[in-house]
Formats: sequence, C-alpha cells, structure tokens
Amino acid sequence: MTDVLTLYPCAKVNLFLHVTGRRADGYHTLQTVFQLVDLCDELILEPAPDLRFTEGSDAPGGKDDLCLRAARLLQDRFSVQAGAALTLRKRIPEGGGLGGGSSDAAATLLGLNTLWKLGASRRTLAELGAALGADVPVFVHGQTAWAEGVGEELTPLGTAVAHLVILHPGVSVPTKEIFSARELTRDTPLSRIPAFFDGGGHNDCLPVVLARYPEVGRALAWLKAYGPAQLTGTGACLFAVFPSRADAEACAAAVPAPWRAWAVNALAESPERAAAALA
Repeated sequence: MTDVLTLYPCAKVNLFLHVTGRRADGYHTLQTVFQLVDLCDELILEPAPDLRFTEGSDAPGGKDDLCLRAARLLQDRFSVQAGAALTLRKRIPEGGGLGGGSSDAAATLLGLNTLWKLGASRRTLAELGAALGADVPVFVHGQTAWAEGVGEELTPLGTAVAHLVILHPGVSVPTKEIFSARELTRDTPLSRIPAFFDGGGHNDCLPVVLARYPEVGRALAWLKAYGPAQLTGTGACLFAVFPSRADAEACAAAVPAPWRAWAVNALAESPERAAAALA
C-alpha cells in the first residue's frame, strides 16, 4: 500500500482567452490555450482516519478549500470510508489567473484515486472535477491544450512557447467579478487552431480588469517594455514570452518591489502525468 504521495500541481497561463457566448445556466463559453508551466505547489497526501489539512498547511479556503471539496466528491462517488491528511504548500498566487486552486483540486483527485485504490479513469476524474471549476479538467488530464466549451472540451497541443516570465502585481482579482461584469465582451467570433499558431488571439477580460485594477495596468506597461505582454485568465497575473531562459531570468530579476515575478518553463504535460508515464 502507498503510504505517502507527493504531487506538484502546476500553474497555467492562458495564451489567449476569447469569450464566445453565455449559456442559459450563466456559464460562459470560451476558446483558449491552457499552457502549463513549471510554477508548482506541493501537495502531500497520507492515510488518515478523517479528511483534513495538516497543521500549517496553506489552505486559502479553510474547510471549503477546493482540495477538500474534491476529496469529498470522491468519497461520495465511490462510497469511500477512508480519510486522508493533506499538506498543501502554496507557491502559485491566489486570484492571479494561474489556476492554482483548480490544479490543487485536480492533484487531490488524482492522488486520492491512487491512495484509495479507486481505479477511476482520468475522464471520470475530469468529469467530477468540472463540478468544482472549469479549469479543473485540464489539470486532471495534465496536458497543454486548446480548450472550448466552458473549458472542458480539450485538444492536446504540445507546447507553443518555451520560456516565460509571470508577473504578479500584488492584487487579487476574483474570477466571478470579471465574468459578471456587464461590459465584458461575450461575442468574440469562433477561431480555429491554425489561426492561433498564425499569431491571432487576445484576452477579452483585459479591459475589464484594467478598469477595476489600475495596478495591473501599471505592471502591464512595465512588462511591455520587454516585449509583448498579456493577461492570463481573469487576472491579476501578466506574462511575457522570451527567446531564452537567460532572457526570462533577467526580466524577472528586474521586476520592482512589491511586485513578484517568476521565470518559468512551458510544459507539454504536468509533472504528475510525466511521472506516471515513467512509472
């Protein structure tokens, strides 16, 4: 029996984000590319009589944290009586558009599927994860992907970029606030994958975020001095693509306080999926 599992839930950036419509249930339809990157949290799972975070864990949502909600979904779906102790160490900032909470939830589903020996497929886990958030399925599948629908229709892409800088301007942007904004563009025409590789795409959320969070605009202007910069997801993080790791590290080192920055590498697949392939 596996006693302890250590996973490294990774972040993502949206290389573009088009909002193409709004469904009757309120969810938005979109097109995007989820590019996985090697900025990772750490999640340790251990057998326990109950379901809980260990003392000192970074659990932003407390008892309602997405990880615990993911674990309860598995317990309910598979009638699991066992528990687990979760130790979460965060590096991915909250409210940054990097998918950290969703990635942690996906890692919880994948890890407990192994710890509890449930034998569920990735497809089953992704379907469960979609109830937690639109970004969870891409992290369950663990591949950089073109996404449509509400984010659950995925086409693996490999990786379109190599080296990036992610800049956090020190504010947190709630996804719900941006997607509920009246002025958000919701009718961007559908695109196709070849058009993306030809250089098309933008983030429909950017004008809404800039109007509400001026610090994001200041950070965007700073980063644009190094090259084309974009917002990821609904914000607040920004990113730029660089030709080399050295160039990315030089930019990250120059970011002024109190902003934070990371030089990261693009990933074709998540650390968990890569490790599973080698097992």
